[in-house]
Amino acid sequence: MKIMSRSKLAKEKVQKIQAGFSAFAETHEVTDLIRKEIKNMGLDVIEEKTEHGSWFIPKKRA
Repeated sequence: MKIMSRSKLAKEKVQKIQAGFSAFAETHEVTDLIRKEIKNMGLDVIEEKTEHGSWFIPKKRA
């Protein structure tokens, strides 16, 4: 089984968001890393929290 770095996973999800796609994070750690990257980059994103994780939806499609 291949183990991925949580920070690498978060950065890949932020790249998807930048490209105009939604991204889902299941863990609090990855969610927090995504939030931090989004804030640092100044991206305009809607976050929808569910009982299974969080969806990050770009407000403006690329």
